[in-house]
Amino acid sequence: MLVALLYLAISGVYLVVVPAALYLYLQKRWYVVSSFERGFMYFLVFFFFPGLLLLSPFLNFRPKRRQVQG
Repeated sequence: MLVALLYLAISGVYLVVVPAALYLYLQKRWYVVSSFERGFMYFLVFFFFPGLLLLSPFLNFRPKRRQVQG
């Protein structure tokens, strides 16, 4: 029983918790990163791809609407 709970906890962290934190990190830093950090971001997206795919219906990477001043 303990092993099943451990597997459930680890899979929950891998599929939900870390991808959600990664999504928030990407949303904050996407337009201001250095080249090394961007490569690290791509690695994290590749590594946590199943979780990001699971959360993808809720993701929104579109830029914010600009305010036209006139």
